[in-house]
Amino acid sequence: MRLKIASRKSKLAQIQTEIVMKMLKEKYNILSEKVLMNTMGDKLRDVSLSEIGGKGLFIKEIEDALIKDETDAAVHSMKDIPFDVPPSFEIIAVLKREDPRDAFISSTDISFNNLKKGAVVGTSSNRRSAQLKCLRPDIRIVPLRGNVQTRIRKMKDQNLDGIILAVSGLKRMNMDYMITDYFKLDEMIPAVGQGALGIEIKKGNKNEKILKSLSDYESEICVEAERSFMRRLNGDCKSTIGANALIQGNIMHITGIFYINNRLIKKDISGNKEDYIYLGRKLAEKIIEA
Repeated sequence: MRLKIASRKSKLAQIQTEIVMKMLKEKYNILSEKVLMNTMGDKLRDVSLSEIGGKGLFIKEIEDALIKDETDAAVHSMKDIPFDVPPSFEIIAVLKREDPRDAFISSTDISFNNLKKGAVVGTSSNRRSAQLKCLRPDIRIVPLRGNVQTRIRKMKDQNLDGIILAVSGLKRMNMDYMITDYFKLDEMIPAVGQGALGIEIKKGNKNEKILKSLSDYESEICVEAERSFMRRLNGDCKSTIGANALIQGNIMHITGIFYINNRLIKKDISGNKEDYIYLGRKLAEKIIEA
């Protein structure tokens, strides 16, 4: 048996797909191959995601290939998957989560806190921008899209003082040596699902059990708790939203942010980890009621 696994063409997306391919080989001696796809989100790199339809643009073409049985599965960054997965598809597995934090990369090795007043930092994320403004109101933020290498190149070409990237992607690409500062989880709440990889299939896939066995239970319920939070708030790429769930023993702790009524609201909640969907929804309601 040889599985076809869809992947975006970026270097990071391919590395992430190769993680799944390696797991299949080591656990089941199953060989697989990448099916490289160019999504609309990849083609329109110089336009804000909120202007062209959101993060779902990174998966539409891939889902078309799944529905036509041109590929058996797809590997996505969970932060790129909208909460409303179409009924024909299923996120069958969430792999063990990598570091969910955000990182600051400086062009001159100056730490974030020591940046000069009025320093220019690149990010196109509403979530990151809002929290950067809370940490350093003096900073000027400029839009920055593209894959990891493109953003680093733009930082140099545009003489930016620094950029914000996800730690997980840098680690997977063995580029974490470039990180100047790691933002603490309580000062820069990550994107929903950040650091986690998901495997998507068309429902009824004959390889469902094999792929499901690659899932890490605690990573899966943490991500689903965060997605429950996002679902209750009807969050999308236009929203200033973030959440992070952690498990200690049998207790899940979730912290979330959401921009509502001209305020960035931050709340947290704790409870039994088996109530993860309820906890995410309840946290959203705490923010709505704030």
